[in-house]
Amino acid sequence: MWAPISQNVCMRKQLSGLLLVLGLTVLAAQPTFAGTYPPGFEESVFAGGLNLPTAMEFAPDGRLFVCEKGGALRVILPDGTLLQNPFLSVSVVSNSERGLLGVAFDPDFANNRYVYVYYTRVAPQPVKNRLSRFRASLADPNVAEPGSEVVLLDDIASDAGNHNGGAIHFGRDGKLYIGIGDGGANASNSQDLATLSGKLLRIDPAAFPNIVPPDNPFVATPGARGEIWAYGLRNPFTFAVQPATGNLLINDVGQNSWEEVNRGIGGANYGWPLAEGLSTNPAFTNPNYTYPHGSGGASITGATFYTSGPFGSAYTDNYFFGDYVQGFVRRLLPPDYTQVADFGTGVSGLVDLKVGPDGALYTLSFGSGVSKVSFVGTGNRAPQPVIRSSTLAGNAPLRVSFSGLTSSDPDGDRLRYFWNFGDGTTASGALTSHLYQTGRFTASLTVSDTNNASATASVTVNSGNNLPTAAISQPTEGTTYTGGTTVQFSGSASDPEEGVLPPSAYSWKVTFYHADHTHPFLGPIAGITGGSFEIPTTGETAPDVFYRIELTATDATGLQRTVSRDVIPVRSTITLRSEPPGLQLTLDGQPLRGREQVEGVVGIVRTLGAPLTQTLGEATYEFVGWSDGGAATHTITTPATATTYTATYRRL
Repeated sequence: MWAPISQNVCMRKQLSGLLLVLGLTVLAAQPTFAGTYPPGFEESVFAGGLNLPTAMEFAPDGRLFVCEKGGALRVILPDGTLLQNPFLSVSVVSNSERGLLGVAFDPDFANNRYVYVYYTRVAPQPVKNRLSRFRASLADPNVAEPGSEVVLLDDIASDAGNHNGGAIHFGRDGKLYIGIGDGGANASNSQDLATLSGKLLRIDPAAFPNIVPPDNPFVATPGARGEIWAYGLRNPFTFAVQPATGNLLINDVGQNSWEEVNRGIGGANYGWPLAEGLSTNPAFTNPNYTYPHGSGGASITGATFYTSGPFGSAYTDNYFFGDYVQGFVRRLLPPDYTQVADFGTGVSGLVDLKVGPDGALYTLSFGSGVSKVSFVGTGNRAPQPVIRSSTLAGNAPLRVSFSGLTSSDPDGDRLRYFWNFGDGTTASGALTSHLYQTGRFTASLTVSDTNNASATASVTVNSGNNLPTAAISQPTEGTTYTGGTTVQFSGSASDPEEGVLPPSAYSWKVTFYHADHTHPFLGPIAGITGGSFEIPTTGETAPDVFYRIELTATDATGLQRTVSRDVIPVRSTITLRSEPPGLQLTLDGQPLRGREQVEGVVGIVRTLGAPLTQTLGEATYEFVGWSDGGAATHTITTPATATTYTATYRRL
C-alpha cells in the first residue's frame, strides 16, 4: 500500500456522481473516515494533522508513534494530542512507495529506550532501504537522542520505487522480523536466497553487530543470506505477531488476481512469482486465506491480533486485516485462521491497524489520520453530521446553499437539523441557504436524534474573498509518455484580491494511477512554479496506468484551488512464443500460463525467461536461443511497435 504499495497505498473515488447531481461540495464531515461497523461499535476521530502516514505502533507506555512518508516519526499522546515536533526525522527518498515505512519498539524499551525504523535512505546512492535503531532521549522521551542512529541492515533493494515492504515487529522470541518486498524490478528476486528481496527476515538486534540468529533456517545454506526466515513473497507490507503464541500471519499484496494471508513458518517458500494464491506445487506453502481482486483491484493492509478486551470473547485472538483499495476491515478466526468474518466497510485509505491499550481498534488512513473503533454497547449512538455547501468563498454579499441530507444516524433514527451561520442567525431543516455580508464566518450544523444525542460539524465561509485561480501550462492536454520520459510541469496562479500569486503559493503533487486505485509518486512539492520528473523504466508493468499532475494554489487567507493534468502512456504489444509451440516461458519471472500476447507501456523494462530444459509430453527439450539474441533470462525494453520474441528449443 504504498502498498500498500503495487496496489498498496490506493485512494478511491466516492460520491463524485452524487455531488455533480446536487451541485454541492462536501465541506466537512464527522467522523473523518465514516466507516460502517457492526451494531454496538462506534468510530471516532483519534488524531488528524498527519502528512501521508504509512504505519503506526503503540509504545509500551501508551503513546502512539506514526510514520509519515516524508521521514518524520510523529508522537500522539494517549489523549489524542499530536505533538508538533517529531520524535525523529530521517532523510528519505519518498517518491513512489518509498519513505519512512515501519516502526517497532524494543522488548526492553522501558530500560534501553530503543526504537527501530525502516526507511528509504537518501545517501549513499543508489537508493536503498535501511533498518536503523534510535534511542529515546532520557530527558525528553518524545524526541530521539541526537546522533543515536545505529544502522542494523542496509542496502535493501528499492529497485523500482515500489514493493519495499516495510513492516517490522518483534516476535515473542525477542527477535526482530522485517517484511521485505521484491524490489519491484525483478520478481524472481523472491526465489533467490542470495538477496533479501521478497523475504521475511529475522534478526537479533541485541547481538549487534552479529545480528543473524544461529537457528535461522538458511544459515548453513551456501550462498544464502542468513537473515532470511521465509521467502517467495511479493510485498509483505504488513504482518502481525500473536502475543501469546508468537505465531505470525503475513499479508502479501498480490499482482493480478489474489491477496494472501500466509502463516509465518521458518524456511517456508510462499511461491511468488511462480505462484499467486493457492498452488498445486508441493514446494510452496499455500496461504491460510486468499481473496480475489475483482474488477477494481485490491491491496491487503493492516494487521493486528485482538487478544482480549471490551470487544468480548467472540473477538478473542481474532486476526484483523483490511484492504486499502476495497476499503474493508475483516477478521480471521482462531484457531486455524482460515475462516473469515466481516467487520467494517467504507474505510478510506486504510494502511494499518492496531489494538490500543484501551482495547479499541485503531485504524490508520493514508489520506486522513487515525480513527478509533470502540465497543459502546447496543445503546443509543451519536449521529454523524455532514455539511455540503454550494461554495466556500466569493464576492459579498454571498449566497450559500447548505445541505445536511447526507448526515446519518448509526441506529437509524430520524434526525433534526439546527444551523448556526456564525453571524448571529440560525435556521432549521436539512436544506437551507444564507446571505453573508463581508467577513469570515464559521457555519455549523448540529444534528440530533430522537433520543437527543447530538453531534456538530462546522465549515468556514469567506464572504468578500474569492478562490484563487490556477492553470497548468505544461504538460499540455493530451501529452503522452514512455518509460524514461522526462515530463516538464509548470503553471500559473492568481487571486482576484491579491493578483499574481508568488511561488510560495504553489504546491505540486504527482500521483500514479493504476486501474481504479493510486500510488503516491511525487510531492507535495511547495514553493516552485514548475519543475520536472522522470518516468521510471521499471516498476508497474500493467498497461492500465497514467500519471496525474496536480497544482494547488493557496491565497493569503488559506483558500485553495486545485487543477490537474493527466499524462497518458504509449502502449504496445509483446508476443512471446516457443518453437516448438506449447513450451513454458516466463515474463517478469511469472509463468505466462497459456498467454502469448501481453500489452505494456513502451519503454518499460521487462524480463523474458526460458528454462534451460523442460518437458512437454514425453519429450525433453533444451533451450537454444531467443530470436533477439538474448540469454535464456534477459531484459528487454518494451518496443514502440508490436514485437514477437521466440524462444527456440531442440529435442534431446
